Amino acid sequence: MSTLTLGSGLGLGAAMIWFSLLVLLPLAAVVATAAAGGWKAYLSVLTDSQTLAAITLTVGQAGLVTLVNVVMGTVIAWVLVRDRFWGRAVLNVIIDVPFALPTVVAGLVLLTLYGPTSPMGLDFAFTRMAVWLALAFVTLPFVVRAVQPVLEELDTDVEEAAASLGASPATIIGRIILPALAPAITTGAALSFARAISEYGSLVLLSGNRPFQTEVVSVRVLAFIENGNNAGAATVASAMLAVALVVIIALDLLQRMVARRG
Repeated sequence: MSTLTLGSGLGLGAAMIWFSLLVLLPLAAVVATAAAGGWKAYLSVLTDSQTLAAITLTVGQAGLVTLVNVVMGTVIAWVLVRDRFWGRAVLNVIIDVPFALPTVVAGLVLLTLYGPTSPMGLDFAFTRMAVWLALAFVTLPFVVRAVQPVLEELDTDVEEAAASLGASPATIIGRIILPALAPAITTGAALSFARAISEYGSLVLLSGNRPFQTEVVSVRVLAFIENGNNAGAATVASAMLAVALVVIIALDLLQRMVARRG
């Protein structure tokens, strides 16, 4: 095992201090606050019917949005990399709009398009569909931007050689393209899911935050804080952290399995 040089050691130390200040210490504080009341208090918060409904809605819609993003994000990335068409550069820029647009503004845009005054006659305001639309909008770029650079680096000669040897398009996709894209797809999916379960701003106007119907976890956490129940807010936050970790680990295992099959 090689020894760190002075420069590498200083760099590693600075990185770990910065990472600890921004991530590790805040997460440890949330977990400690949640655990302060013991398991009984912890479970009582999570099993509250309103809290449980918010968690179920958030995780369910985030999972559904992530599945759609995996498919559509990969398709969009493929079109941007492999196809040439008029307006491609404009589309490539528009993909990043959800990154740049303030989430409250995104909620206003979605309310205008899919609210009571929708020019398309599609009124999804204050429904579960509104939650899905908001999450889909803010998470759209993650899979696209994760897959796109990998696709650009893929050697098409391998695909052409496989096709010349009689491999079907399904075989080429399953044996060559998908294993190469699997790490990027799972990374984008993990980022998409993590963003979705924590989203707040874009949901404020469109979903209506109705308890047991359209109230998501972030709104529930805010309600705990406004009522002075920081322990309850930390409990829900720690539970969502655990959900995110489980999903990330599951996606990593799936990626490894797909890579082995390739």
